[in-house]
Amino acid sequence: MKKIGMLFGKERSFPMAFVERVNSKKIDGIIAEPVQIDKVMQGEPSGYAVIFDRISQDVPFYRAYLKNAALCGTTVINNPFWWSADEKFFNNCLATKIGVPVPKTVILPSKDLPADTTDESFSNLAYPLDWEGIFKYIGFPAYMKPFAGGGWKSVYQLNSIEEFFEKHAETEQLVMMLQEEIKFTEYYRCYCIGGKYVRIMPYEPRNPHALRYVADFKPTPEKYKEMEDIVLRICQYLGYDFNTVELALRDGVPYAIDFCNPAPDAEVTSVGQENFDWVVETAANYAIEKAMEHKENADNLTWGEYIKRSSNKQKLY
Repeated sequence: MKKIGMLFGKERSFPMAFVERVNSKKIDGIIAEPVQIDKVMQGEPSGYAVIFDRISQDVPFYRAYLKNAALCGTTVINNPFWWSADEKFFNNCLATKIGVPVPKTVILPSKDLPADTTDESFSNLAYPLDWEGIFKYIGFPAYMKPFAGGGWKSVYQLNSIEEFFEKHAETEQLVMMLQEEIKFTEYYRCYCIGGKYVRIMPYEPRNPHALRYVADFKPTPEKYKEMEDIVLRICQYLGYDFNTVELALRDGVPYAIDFCNPAPDAEVTSVGQENFDWVVETAANYAIEKAMEHKENADNLTWGEYIKRSSNKQKLY
């Protein structure tokens, strides 16, 4: 029997629907259940062929558990080693190398010194920074957001240099990105599952949270295909099995705004029933596919094109 485990936190609608959908298919030799952990011993298998991870970004204990499980052959969705390594600024840098339009972005040192450091820890950092060059490059209005994290936490819209310094003073030890604002005419949030299944959803981030999927943008078939290609390229290079990519269209050009969401919102109350049903069905089919492909005592993780090409000394793109 090959078990598919769902590892989750407070959310209920997607994890439970996923488990029920996998089991409703009655695939011989495959069963799904919520992951149960009573002990974690080094080098010992988890008992799961596949684990779908929805929570380890917030629980370091779970992240360590998943790495051990993966080392022992479990397919973890998403790869916990890569998820521990990447962040939004790196992903933006990668996008510039693989032909994906992104807003102009710079990374900033934290306003307050990190714990256990002093001024001497930053001997290589110029003081002051070249603020004039930074502001000329980015322009205003701009957005400031953490280089890692999500959920719209600590995100600021800024209209002037004065406002930047005022808000940056509030960020304490967070490492922030300053990013060009893309004034868009259309906006889309796109699920990508397995690096091959894409669902492009009209999305209006300026609406209240509960109404963001209430949007009537209608891309042409050509624009839909262009956006689909961008979503696939991003997710295949990052190596995420389950991710969302947000695209903002300015002058017809799709800019990737936010594309590091390996535990994206999948609650039925926010994404809507039709999108929810697609995610549950596609995720269930993909997890079953990975369980059927599973090989004992092997690396069953997905590794992105960036890692594979770099390790093989190939050209990135």
